[in-house]
Amino acid sequence: MLLVLAATTLAALGQTNSPVNVRQMSLQECIQLALQHNLDLQIDRYNPKLALYTLEGAYGGYDPTLSISGQHSHSESGAQLLGGGFVIPSSTSDDNSFSSSLSTLLPYGTTFSLQGNTTDTYGNSGGGAFENSVASASFSIDQPLLKNLWIDSTRLAIRVARNRLKYSELLLQLQVMQIATTLEQAYYELIYDRENLVVQQKAVELADRLVMENRKKLEVGTLAPLDLQSAEAQAASSRAAVIAADSQLGTQGRVVKQLISEQYREWATVDLQPSADLTASKHNLDVQDSWSKGLTLRPDYLEAELDVEKQGIQLKYDKNQLYPQLDVFGTYGYNGSGKEFSDALYTVQQNSERFYTYGGKITVPLSRIAARNAYKSDKATLQQLVLTLKKLEQNIMISIDNDIASIRSSYDQVQATRTAREYEEAALDAEQKKLENGKSTTYTVLQVQRDLTTARGNEIQALDTYNKNLSQLSLDEGSTLQRLGIDFQVR
Repeated sequence: MLLVLAATTLAALGQTNSPVNVRQMSLQECIQLALQHNLDLQIDRYNPKLALYTLEGAYGGYDPTLSISGQHSHSESGAQLLGGGFVIPSSTSDDNSFSSSLSTLLPYGTTFSLQGNTTDTYGNSGGGAFENSVASASFSIDQPLLKNLWIDSTRLAIRVARNRLKYSELLLQLQVMQIATTLEQAYYELIYDRENLVVQQKAVELADRLVMENRKKLEVGTLAPLDLQSAEAQAASSRAAVIAADSQLGTQGRVVKQLISEQYREWATVDLQPSADLTASKHNLDVQDSWSKGLTLRPDYLEAELDVEKQGIQLKYDKNQLYPQLDVFGTYGYNGSGKEFSDALYTVQQNSERFYTYGGKITVPLSRIAARNAYKSDKATLQQLVLTLKKLEQNIMISIDNDIASIRSSYDQVQATRTAREYEEAALDAEQKKLENGKSTTYTVLQVQRDLTTARGNEIQALDTYNKNLSQLSLDEGSTLQRLGIDFQVR
């Protein structure tokens, strides 16, 4: 009766959890889906775009600026009586003035501008009308010689933005590597959970077979009722283990689905089955080679180098700001005048009334407290970042050492657990034959069955651990993309 009830329960459980469809997938197929549909990656792909926009925006410091203005002025004055009977007559005047300029900053801190100005004045004074026009066209240049010569705020912003663009690309690369590693390890864990379910199901088969054999022996009077109860208890415990393993398998399947999909609803009823098995091929491990990879390929290490470079750019700017402001400047242009506006412009076109200025100016802050302390602070920050980079280098080397030690240990565990499983299989076979011949007990067979189930579980656990350790080594030495054949490009 107990066997029939157990079989009915397992069948009902299978019907309840039966998916709409079964889909077998390799690790590479899962990785390709993750690269296309993983939501974390889709979010992080915007970071290089945002950094590129920031870089392009920094070049806006060199955008030319066009300014055009015009105004009309009107002035009136009444007659004035001065001493001696002299009278200043009343007057009215109107001015129409227009000015324009085009200025820009050049890459070496040079400020260049073009100007054009016209003024047309007309009115009445002393009962007579007058009109006069003046115009000018010129260009001017201002060049710093000390402060802002080799770097200024615009060049600082551009260099920092270019540095951050590289940083964002490396950050995306690191995210791809971490997600690929997480997916790879989750895939191995899914294989383990599926094989562990098989192990537990085999344990149920062994337990049920022993229950059937003991029931027959009890019926013929060659077995005590307690032995049958022990076998039935073991069978019930094995079925509980199957339920737990099946639940864990479902949970791990959802972990993998989350990593490879953006629409979970489409995957919710899919039974995702790995097409690969857990294997353990021996790898030749070279610590020096792995160290070299870790210090040249790891994105986080390259990011730390970019942080040092960025701080060096900032320090260069701060040092330049300690210098006095020493600029040379010059202006060259042409004036024009005439009774009418067209006459003034014609004179300018003839280049007959030129003017120019040139000179220099120096501005020396008397204390420079802010500039000096900013320089000292950024210099200390640079030293701190260099030490941080050194610490990261040490951590990478230690992590790789630990990974290699774990791989070697887990490989040995695979061999040992395989041997133990083979031994337990042989032991169970021998013990069952002894039980059939009356030379063993049900308790002993149950114990060997439990040992075999444990040995099978230990073997697949060791295989799972070995493969995950290999994956972790690839992440720590920065070779995940190459090992998994992922073509990483930022577009």
